[in-house]
Parts: sequence; structure tokens; C-alpha cells
Amino acid sequence: MMEFTAEMIAGFLGGEIVGDKNAKVHTVSSIEEGKAGSLSYLTNPKYESFLYTTGASIVLTDRTFTPSQPVAATLIKVDDAGACVLKLLEMYNAAKPRRKGISDRASVSSEAEVGDECYIGDFTVVEEGVHIGKGCQVYPQVYLGRGVTVGDNTVLYPGVKIYEGCVVGANCILHAGAVIGADGFGFMPNAQGGFDKIPQLGNVIIEDDVEIGANTCIDRAKTDSTIIRRGVKLDNLIQIGHNVQIGENTVSSAQTGIAGTSRVGRNCFLAGQVGIADHVVIGDRVKVGSKSGIDKAVPDDEVRMGYPALPGMQYHRSSAVFKRLPDLEKQVRELEKRLAELTKNQQI
Repeated sequence: MMEFTAEMIAGFLGGEIVGDKNAKVHTVSSIEEGKAGSLSYLTNPKYESFLYTTGASIVLTDRTFTPSQPVAATLIKVDDAGACVLKLLEMYNAAKPRRKGISDRASVSSEAEVGDECYIGDFTVVEEGVHIGKGCQVYPQVYLGRGVTVGDNTVLYPGVKIYEGCVVGANCILHAGAVIGADGFGFMPNAQGGFDKIPQLGNVIIEDDVEIGANTCIDRAKTDSTIIRRGVKLDNLIQIGHNVQIGENTVSSAQTGIAGTSRVGRNCFLAGQVGIADHVVIGDRVKVGSKSGIDKAVPDDEVRMGYPALPGMQYHRSSAVFKRLPDLEKQVRELEKRLAELTKNQQI
């Protein structure tokens, strides 16, 4: 178990210690759940009350913060507590020992290339023609099909499956159960009332610095490639159809589904359970709200919400009306009744 003192942390962050410089921590916690031996942080003023009751040994705060009550924990004051928390997490992660070596229980083809300082875990299968870059971490029960390429320093967590011919870049993280390169959903009705399978002959290309969540599936292209560009971050349980392209630094939350041949631009944000129909083109820097359904092209810098999705302000106006529909229906019925009475009186 790694331990860090307040003095070490303050030195790394350029912070000011208020309290015991020898206070030690070995884990990180929220300020509400802080316990002895943990480091916590105060980045939002609404959580200040927890500072005075937390059991955390060390708490990071902004340099401008002044407590209004006595604090039992050691404080480390820094210029930007939020940014410093990220630095500490990165430091802690980098300090963890890296696994190395190929397990005797792994099956690695003699025609595969494995780079220096790699780890390949139990019951992993690496077929012929696979190229694994240096410093990769390939956990147990991973499958790498023929001709797969994995770039330097990429991490494949347990149960990742990468079908033949697919490419994963450098510094990527694929979480447990992700499936890359399964067949796209391609079938054609036949004269007998059934369906003939359309061969899926392309592959998947994942560029550098991509992170893919657990049990997310990215289908191989019918021809050419399904492409996930550099810096994309995909959450758990996402489905990406065949021949889709996702632009650089786009982020998608869980349970998003993108149908075949659609294009998503750069720096987009797709919230949870977004659905995108096939052959739709979405521009750059587009934001899509949770549970929205996109069935038409979206220009750059737009916001879409709802099902079917509407421009942001139009959605909010429509939503306000929708909430009032029972009252509006009642008013319409009363108006219809009064109109009928007026018409009857005029006829008399």
C-alpha cells in the first residue's frame, strides 16, 4: 500500500500546509465519506460543512479559502484544488506497479509480435499476424484475432475481444467486455421471406488516446472502416454501428446507439441513451441531451433535445406546453361548450 505525507503532496503541488506536515494518506475519498488515511478535497463551497466533520487526514482546498470553524484535518492550500486532485490521481496511478511478462497460460502465436515490457494475462489468445506495441497491458481472457494491431501503452482489460484486422492506437484504454469488430448488422430480405446475411468485409480503426467503456460494441464496416478518431471517450454499454465515424474528442455517455454509416463531428457531447438513426450527419461541437432521438442532420454548434430531437430552445418551449396539456384540454372543452351554446342561442 503506497503512502504519501502532507509534506510530499504539498511539495508536488506547490501547496501550503496548514496543520501536520507528517499526516499520511494512502487513498482518496469524497469529503462526505472521508476516513483516517484518506485524502479529500473541497472544490465546491456548498460542501464546506463536511470539512468540519470529515474523518479525512488531509484535505485540499483553494488557496483563497478560509475556514469558518476549527478543522481537524491537515489542509493543503493550492491555486486550483480541482486541477490538483487530477494531478494527484494521475501521480497515484503512475506509481502503481505495472505488470510484465507473458503468462504460461496465455496462447500467443509464434507469428505474433509482442513489444517490450508488455503484460499478457492468463487465458488470453493472440493469433497470428497480431502486432502488440511496447508497454501494453493485456489482461486475462482477452482475444486478439488475426492481423490485429495494438499501439504502444494501450490497456486491454479482461474479456476484451478484438476481431481480425482491426486497429487500436496508442495510449488507449478498452474496459472489460468491450467487443471491437463484430459484424455490422447487415441483412437483406430474400424471396423466401427470410434474410440473407451481407458479408461485413471492413474493419474498425480506433485512433490514439481513445477510451472505451465496459461492454461497449463497435461493429466492423461492411466495406472500408468504422473509425473512432483520436481522443474519443465512450462510456459503458454503447453500440456503434458499421461504417460509423466519430470525430476527435467527442464524448458519449452510456447506452448511446449510433446506427450504420452515420457521422458524428469533433468535440461533440452525447448524453445518456441518445439514439442516432442511420446515415445521419452531425456537425462539430454539437450537444445532445439524454434520451434524444436524432433522425436528421444537425449543423455545427447546435443543441438538440427530445424525441424526435428539437433545437434546444424549441424543445424547452414545447416541454412547457406539454406539461400543461391536461389543463389546456380542459380549457378547450369548456370553450367548445360555450361556443356551442352561443351558436345555439344565435340560431334561436
